Amino acid sequence: MLNQRKSQSTLIFEKSHPGRKGYTLPTCDVPKQTISECIPSAMLRKEAPHLPEISENEVLRHFIHLSTLNHHVDKDMYPLGSCTMKYNPKINETVASMSGFSKIHPHQPVESVQGILKLMYDLQEWLKEICGMAAVSLQPAAGAHGELTGVLMIRKYHESKGNLRKKVLVPDSAHGTNPATAAIAGYTTVGIKTNENGLTDLDDLKANLDEDVAALMLTNPNTLGIFESQILEISEVLHQNGSLLYMDGANMNALLGIAKPGDMGFDVVHYNLHKTFSTPHGGGGPGSGPVGVSERLVEFLPCPRIEKQSSPVERYVLNSSYPNSIGPTMGFYGNVGIMVRAYTYLMMHGAKGLYDISKNAIINANYLLSLLKDHFKIQYESQVMHEFCLSGDLQKAKGVKTLDMAKRMLDYGFHAPTIYFPLIVRESMMIEPTESETKETLDSFAEVMLKIAEEIDQNPEVVLNAPHTTPVKRLDDAYASRNINVRYKAPEVEAQMA
Repeated sequence: MLNQRKSQSTLIFEKSHPGRKGYTLPTCDVPKQTISECIPSAMLRKEAPHLPEISENEVLRHFIHLSTLNHHVDKDMYPLGSCTMKYNPKINETVASMSGFSKIHPHQPVESVQGILKLMYDLQEWLKEICGMAAVSLQPAAGAHGELTGVLMIRKYHESKGNLRKKVLVPDSAHGTNPATAAIAGYTTVGIKTNENGLTDLDDLKANLDEDVAALMLTNPNTLGIFESQILEISEVLHQNGSLLYMDGANMNALLGIAKPGDMGFDVVHYNLHKTFSTPHGGGGPGSGPVGVSERLVEFLPCPRIEKQSSPVERYVLNSSYPNSIGPTMGFYGNVGIMVRAYTYLMMHGAKGLYDISKNAIINANYLLSLLKDHFKIQYESQVMHEFCLSGDLQKAKGVKTLDMAKRMLDYGFHAPTIYFPLIVRESMMIEPTESETKETLDSFAEVMLKIAEEIDQNPEVVLNAPHTTPVKRLDDAYASRNINVRYKAPEVEAQMA
């Protein structure tokens, strides 16, 4: 048994045996040529590559085993606050893999891709309706890319008014991409405080509002999971100052069918298709971050725009004839495969389904909070929406940090929530269960959290030294991030180098 476990934990190169093969090539039905006839000799290897020789069933078992070592949303709950790691319905993948979507090319003539253009046009119109905006562009390839697109349109708007302005206001609870985006666009960022209720401090906002402020970048609900109930007053004071209001759409999962950013006075909002509309994300991609705008910014949207013509026949076109556009923000039209998945999700749920998604996300978050609030500190006592923040201050006072608790959760089969963000919450744990988790899963997650709190009182060492059951134990994260080595060298190569 020990040998079997050792075998499962070895690298695929170490399982290699000469002569084993996991593939069969089809019979050649074209004239044979040697490789030197096809590729210049200068480009050919002098020695064969070091590749593992391994049978098909061994390959399958090896990678199935690896897949069980990695945590993923198909395996169990992924409670990352602000990330909205909801379950990804498999029908999304089925539709996206259809050849009519997967085998088209962006250089094809418009006449030959009317189907995908119709899908994209319908998607942008649905997104426009969901957020109550005047127009939408699907081009941005991620949330941060959508932010940059939005801020560049804000910049162009102020340029058109003859006053570029110099500053963008950013709450101290904001995602880190907000100040980074503003800086990339050439603005100086000014932090706005959060008040004792977890809301934007209106007095501080007004004190920092002058003729140099181009915009406020706000997340609503904010990163504490609290709805900015003063949003109409915020919008009014900004617009009276000639400033614009930008909404980070990371928390849109709380608003679907309930409230529209356009009705709140937002001039720009970015959507995360890979969060709100259930497409796979994490690990660097893929993503999609469309932007919606108010009437003030329609003329500055990226080109080309996807438009519908009704006469003489219905057809869809790509229109770049907008002189005030900020221009293209991506080589082609965005991450189309992600759009197909989001379109499928929207078609599957419809308007009522979207409302139910947000309602259930809010219920799940508040239910889970009710199970945990008496055992962890809550820094901001306010009604939460789809996510909430706990503080590990009580546990830290006993010598155990939030990071230690996060590591211990791995032993119980759960991924940790977002930790140490937002920065204004001490020892923060930011938890978002999403609507796709059952009551039983939430109960199990809460049980683990409470068990860890109990361990901290009775046997803190078991938490301080966690994880205990994972293939890799506690790592020096700082050292690992600065000294990455992912290259494998065969034992014989290592011996030669020695």
